[in-house]
Amino acid sequence: MPVKSYKPTSPGMRQRTTSDFSEITKSGPTKSLTKGKLKTGGRDSRGHLTSWWRGGGHKKRYRTVDFKRDKHGIPAKVASIEYDPNRSSRIALLNYADGEKRYIVAPSGLGVGQTVVSGPTADIVVGNALPLKAIPLGTVVHNIEFKPGRGGQIARSAGASAQLMAKEAGFALLRVPSGELRRVRVDCYATIGQVGNLEHENVSIGKAGRNRWLGWKSHNRGVAMNPVDHPMGGGEGKTSGGRHPTSPWGWKTKGKKTRNNKRTDALIVKRRK
Repeated sequence: MPVKSYKPTSPGMRQRTTSDFSEITKSGPTKSLTKGKLKTGGRDSRGHLTSWWRGGGHKKRYRTVDFKRDKHGIPAKVASIEYDPNRSSRIALLNYADGEKRYIVAPSGLGVGQTVVSGPTADIVVGNALPLKAIPLGTVVHNIEFKPGRGGQIARSAGASAQLMAKEAGFALLRVPSGELRRVRVDCYATIGQVGNLEHENVSIGKAGRNRWLGWKSHNRGVAMNPVDHPMGGGEGKTSGGRHPTSPWGWKTKGKKTRNNKRTDALIVKRRK
């Protein structure tokens, strides 16, 4: 999955790089596993702009991905590796032995024709899903559940993985992608391996228009606005704001802790900072 560069025939092409998509084996999605995806343009139900810098973008269909991996004991063959416009990772189409089809996040090393299975008795093989209590220490995993049965919520983007460090008192200790050490119940499921498309972080957008294709509008700085539009706006000449960086609504935006979930504070053994 190397990154592809281009001849500098224009300023936009000079910095632009893309994935070469060599791992993709099928061009279109399975229609029964897709549904329409509406655009908001950053507006809420009243039509008010609540999320800035969003709008436009190429039309997409949402691929329904199985994060729960709850078909236990039924083997599935990998039919294809596909592109998903809604996420940075690739997705794999599984054909189960009972005839059902599902998408999963494609781990690195998973290829067409391989067989994967989920359940507590599954082998420790890339693509198999097991409860954390059945996974050996030191194993690299992804798509990890926070609560049993809810579906994977941690380590789902391209190149992401977590490492199983220890198990004690009904909890597993994981080093998650941020560097945080966190305890998760051993009944939670995780998938063996690292999420594929490892070169995604090396892709350079190259030009503003490519961000518009992705649905992101151009972003102008608060210090370049007028005082009526932003707390950091105004001033004679170029000023740097004269206060700590804030959002348009006055919230501190650099360094202020915003976490407000005290229920799970005890599960964090070591913070990422």
